[in-house]
Amino acid sequence: MLKITTRQQEILEFIRDTLENFGAPPTRAEIATAFGFASHNAAEEHLRALARKGLITLEPGSARGIRLVEQLGLPLIGSVAAGSPILAVENVQRRYTLDAGLFSPRADFLLRVRGLSMIDAGI
Repeated sequence: MLKITTRQQEILEFIRDTLENFGAPPTRAEIATAFGFASHNAAEEHLRALARKGLITLEPGSARGIRLVEQLGLPLIGSVAAGSPILAVENVQRRYTLDAGLFSPRADFLLRVRGLSMIDAGI
């Protein structure tokens, strides 16, 4: 089993909680604020340590570019129209656990489609 510090475990749990509650990972600034760090660099160092230990991956150039290696499930964040327009409301309605191998390169969220206009599109 990997050895991680208490603080790294707390940050990992914060990332999981933020993903579950909001459907997106926290920013470095949000992590720094939540843990009382004086700078975003402290949050970045903890994130790099978690990445080195294989618990997360970091996407350069993305404020929310933190991905858990262990998939929590994909959030269903709303509906989109396939025919008559409807508003795609971004709020997590439910979370589904699916095999990551179904998606290439990866999936970030799910949307429910209402209507039939895409039925022959092979989607």
